[in-house]
Amino acid sequence: MTTAIYTLTSQLHDKAAVDAATQDFLGGLGIEYELIEGSFKDYGGHDLELIYVRTGGTEGIFRDKLPQLLKYSKQPFFLLTSGKSNSLAASMEILSYLRQQGLKGEILHGSNEYIKSRIGTLQQVGKTMRELNRCRLGVIGEPSDWLISSQAKYRTIEDTLGVEIVNIDMDELLLLIDRIPADIESDLIEKAPNNNIRQSLVGAERIYEALKLIVEGYDLQGFTIRCFDLLSSAKNTGCIALAKFNAQGIVAGCEGDIPAMLSMKIAQAVTGKSGFQANPARINPETGEMLFAHCTIPFNMVDRFELDTHFESGIGVGIRGFMQPGPVTIFKVSGDLKRHFAQEGMLVECQGKPDLCRTQQVIQLCNKEAAQYFLTNPIGNHHIIIPGHHKAVLDEIL
Repeated sequence: MTTAIYTLTSQLHDKAAVDAATQDFLGGLGIEYELIEGSFKDYGGHDLELIYVRTGGTEGIFRDKLPQLLKYSKQPFFLLTSGKSNSLAASMEILSYLRQQGLKGEILHGSNEYIKSRIGTLQQVGKTMRELNRCRLGVIGEPSDWLISSQAKYRTIEDTLGVEIVNIDMDELLLLIDRIPADIESDLIEKAPNNNIRQSLVGAERIYEALKLIVEGYDLQGFTIRCFDLLSSAKNTGCIALAKFNAQGIVAGCEGDIPAMLSMKIAQAVTGKSGFQANPARINPETGEMLFAHCTIPFNMVDRFELDTHFESGIGVGIRGFMQPGPVTIFKVSGDLKRHFAQEGMLVECQGKPDLCRTQQVIQLCNKEAAQYFLTNPIGNHHIIIPGHHKAVLDEIL
């Protein structure tokens, strides 16, 4: 992650004194940065850019530079201040001016520990936004018929996050599956618990190989697929394929759920892992304990896994994955980006009950009151389970 600190300094102040104060202040933050004095020509090319208001008397300088800065659309503007030489007062005047222009900004001021923590969060946000920019995601087939609220506004998503979403006909995938050799071998054959699963793995691998051609042909960084159509057309499931793609860094979602796919891509940009797309199966609103389940999970999220049939249909191959207990974040963004949900919890245990989708996770919310969201104002049914606590960064992004 790259952080650039651009300086604003009044010529009325003694340069030697200002330079000494700068070295003392920035050195105390304990961060890596590139210091750029007096020039903004490279503004917009880093994960995070801070404008260090070193002295008072800089308000007019910033106002004159603002048209140049806006060419790069780098909002909000982050004003760093040490609290010396009237830098805080100048920053407040600048921020007030930005607000009058309908622009966003924030003053970074306080203890070294606070500023360092805030910069760390903003660095992650900047890195995430740069990764999302110019990303292409595919929708293979339409969203499943039952996802009546899980639509998306493609233009809003592209304008806000830089993510392009393309529609791909399901028939194109089915034709490619037919062209994959029927004797293809699976690297998971030793995991098969019985002959039915062993035979189904061949079909699952054909789906994976066909999806690889789609990903390569459309230059996708992720996709969601109307996977239940595969049950009738290919007599199999996409669960194995999705688990593999997600582990390889290609976001792969179920049921044509576009907001879930987008949530997975944001999660991957933040954490390096796509996350577990699942739906709540049971909720205890009094304790905040929840049970999430689905029939696939990224292979790089689990310590071990077992192969079974797909739960609803009893055919194909599903995955029962066992993730390491510990901190998690539950996340979902709406398809119009107007709302999001991010709450932290603890993965208590993974279960393997026969009456649910194969991968099952019991999660205790850190804030038990947050369980009411699922019962009163949910963003669809699918949510993304991410290892670790990431609420602060996700809230900042959205």
